Amino acid sequence: MDFGGRYIIAAPRVAVWAALNDTAVLKAAIPGCHTIAWSSDTTLDLEIKVNLGVAKPVFKGELLLENIVPAERYTLSGRGKGGLLGLAEGAADIVLSDQGEDTLLVFTAEGGASGQIMKLGKAMIGNSAQRIIDGFFERFGAAMGAGVTPLPPE
Repeated sequence: MDFGGRYIIAAPRVAVWAALNDTAVLKAAIPGCHTIAWSSDTTLDLEIKVNLGVAKPVFKGELLLENIVPAERYTLSGRGKGGLLGLAEGAADIVLSDQGEDTLLVFTAEGGASGQIMKLGKAMIGNSAQRIIDGFFERFGAAMGAGVTPLPPE
């Protein structure tokens, strides 16, 4: 399943980059996030409760940052175990660029799941994932004190 979006964030690129790496901002932005903490320079451990409609599994896992170009881009990949519901994994590319005094953030991701999660149906999971992504960026802007405007797909 593929997801993504483009967002204008009313803040300089360096401030957006700092917020993307601030665990307090991320915890406020990730729905259902119980814990998130750096375990190395490029790894975050986290635990989140995901609302998939009929099921609300708790996933524990880690996020790995790769291909890092500070204040410009990175690839984020993660894998989480949701108990009896199985495994969810995904990867996302996040690219920042200047848009005048604001920042254009382009987010492209792919993800999948195994086990009982897939029995819920791809459409339900896909819709939930896109809502989570859009909601993340809305809460992300609020947590860093900047307006976020979603843009239509290219």
